[in-house]
Parts: sequence; C-alpha cells; structure tokens
Amino acid sequence: MMSPENKCQFDVSTLLPLIDQYKSDTESVYNTWFAGNEERLKAFRAIRAGVRDSFSLIAQGNFGNDFKGSSLEVVMTAVTEQKQVFAGAAHAFYWKPKLRIPDIYENEDNKLKFGRFLEACYSAVTEEQVLKQLSTLASYEIKGLGPAVANIIYFLHPTIVLPFNTAMVNGFNALFSERVKLGSWESYFAMREFSFVVNSHPEIKGKLSKDLGAIAGLLFEVGSGRLVGGNNFSTVLEAEKEKAQKAAKARHQEVLAEQTEESEHTRIQHILIKIGRALNLDVHVARNDRHKSCDGDSFAQITIGELPAESISGTAREIVSLIDVLWLNKANKAIVSAFEVEKSTSIYSGILRMEDLARSVPECPCHFYLVAPDKREKEVIAQFQRPSFKRSLSDMSLSYIPFGELMRHSDGLCKFGEDHNIMQKVARHCTCVS
Repeated sequence: MMSPENKCQFDVSTLLPLIDQYKSDTESVYNTWFAGNEERLKAFRAIRAGVRDSFSLIAQGNFGNDFKGSSLEVVMTAVTEQKQVFAGAAHAFYWKPKLRIPDIYENEDNKLKFGRFLEACYSAVTEEQVLKQLSTLASYEIKGLGPAVANIIYFLHPTIVLPFNTAMVNGFNALFSERVKLGSWESYFAMREFSFVVNSHPEIKGKLSKDLGAIAGLLFEVGSGRLVGGNNFSTVLEAEKEKAQKAAKARHQEVLAEQTEESEHTRIQHILIKIGRALNLDVHVARNDRHKSCDGDSFAQITIGELPAESISGTAREIVSLIDVLWLNKANKAIVSAFEVEKSTSIYSGILRMEDLARSVPECPCHFYLVAPDKREKEVIAQFQRPSFKRSLSDMSLSYIPFGELMRHSDGLCKFGEDHNIMQKVARHCTCVS
C-alpha cells in the first residue's frame, strides 16, 4: 500500500510516452471503447435505468434472492458488454450459496442498505456525496460486497468514480510500483485518489479526459500486458514480451470480429432503409450512423436528416434519435415503425430506447421491432419475459425479427408490401404479456 511519503509521486516524463502510445494504437481500448464510441454512451443510459429499477424493487420488497433474473443482472450485463474492459465484472455479484456471498440476497438488512446506497448514488450530484456513499457502504462490511461496486457507480458518475478490476489493479501496481489489493476498500480509495491526482496533472489532463474511463483504460492495457514500457521492448523480460504479444494478437482478433459485426449491422440497417423507402415512407437512421454507406448508397442521402418536430420532442428526442431505423408517415410525420438492430450489443438498452419512444408518443400506434441474429432468439425472448418488461411494456407492439428472415424476404417485402404492417409477416411476436 502506498505510504504518505511517496503519495502521488510519479514520473511524468515516463508516463507521457505511454499515454501517447495508448492513444495512437488503433486497437487500444482508448480507441475501441472510450473515444467516440456511441455504444459506450448508450450503455450509460441502460445502466442508469437498471440501477433505478434495482433500488426501486429492493424498496418494494420485490428484488428476489438471487442474482440470476434480477434487475442487477440486467445492469451487470450492460456493464460487461463494454468491450473487454469490464469482462468478468458480473462475477462479483453472482450468488454463491455455499459461501453465502455477496450477502445482499438473503440478508434483508444488507439488501436494504445496498438499495439505499444505489439510490443515493443515483441521486448524488457532487463528488463529496458520491464518496460519502462509497465510504458508508465500505463501513457496513457486507460479506462479499467489495470495491467491484465501483464498476456500476462509474456509469453514474464517470468523472468521480474509477472502475476497478484485476487488470486495472495490476496496471496501477506496475506503473506506480505499488501493492494495491483487489478486494480491499482501503486499496480502492487509495488507488482512486492517486489516479485522480495523476489524471489532473497539468501535463496529463489535456491528453486523457475528465472521464476516468480513459485513465482506467490505460491501467487496463498495462495490466493486461498489451502496453509495456512504450515501444522499447528490449527492456522487457522475455516472458513479458510474450505476454504482450499474445495480448496484442488476441485484441487484433477481437477488433476484426467487431468490424465484421459492424458490417453486418450496417447491412441490416440498409435493408430496413430500402424496405421503408419502397413502402413510400420517410426513413430516419440513428444520427451516429448517418455517415455510413452500403452497396453504394450513402445513408445521409437516402434518409431524412432530422426527426420532424411534430414526430417527437422533449428530453426523449435525443435518445430516440439513436434508434437504428425509424419509419415515418410522409403525410403526418408520425413514427409508424421502429427498429433496433442488436448484433451483439445489449437487448436491454435497445428495448429502453423504444420504451422512451412509446412513452413519448402514446397516442401514436407504432410497431416496435428488435432485429437480431437468429442465434439470439432465446436471449431476446428472455428479455421480453423479464417481469419488469412484462409490466411496463405490455401495451407495446414489440416483436422480434431474425436476421435470416429479414434477408431472405427483403426483396419480396419491397415488391409486395403495401404499408408498414407488412413487417408483421416476418416478425416473431414474443409478447411481453404472460
């Protein structure tokens, strides 16, 4: 553990080249996860909503006594989908019956304390308030509930809370010659404070971000072995070289897989755009996807640039504008169909965006579709059947369209479709009503 005399001492001259390498590497988590990643930004919304559901259900006495099937599982699923940075983050919350940990499922007092903690962090607006809640939770000494909680609260307060996992701890210890321990709250607070000071250093703060995800990613890259000693591999032991090379190779394969997934996502969007236009509808594509093109068609040229003011307004407009594809009636500008394409990302966050649309225009009869790979059908149905969705989405026309069905019938839908209801022919009606 860092001692008072060496607290916050570090060599900026050795850290700056490492940061430059971290940012210039196109396959680093800085570029594949942190910077300019709309999917990362969508996760903040989904996780915040899941946290709200969790503390509400705890207060109502409806949270349950297991991680599986709980609203907390929804939260952690959205967290672990954040690239490899948070892989395994859910493990800390799995109910381990033999060990009786984490002790927030069967112990009602601890469950209520955890719920009050989540609610207080959800409502907090200052650093002092957030840190007070973390300290209070630590003081309860709830068995099995440690600093991994920071991986949830980071998504509520990214400029205040530092994520915390094994790779980040290893990276921190390697960079600053410390001995931070993974499960220790004391270690977490010391690591968070030290990282905050490093991040705020005049020569560093302009290179990273106030969002502590940037420096957490740097620690992750060092701790996972991808980033070692800048480009000077000659100073690294052979074992460390091999570890770094294996990590780099694994990351490259992950990036290639993500590029393939993104290409398929774009193709499905393109099919939906073509069908909508063939049905003589206006088509809106997610604002962060307007730069895309497929088969020579520029999305910006074949879709409308903005959602009409009469279609939707208010706070939901920003969220709804991220829905992958929207079909609108040309005459009255009403949204008649909404499509979320979920190749590998959170089904939960896609449903939340469509719920926002449904609540914003309750008088408008709109069909909602989750479009996902055939192999994700069971996952889609499981999400539709969640108790929270069965209650809140029972009045929505929500269906699932498998990629295979859409691609096989796209030409026929364009040729023979008369209106937007034609999509019901290829949709699986996985109703939210039991």
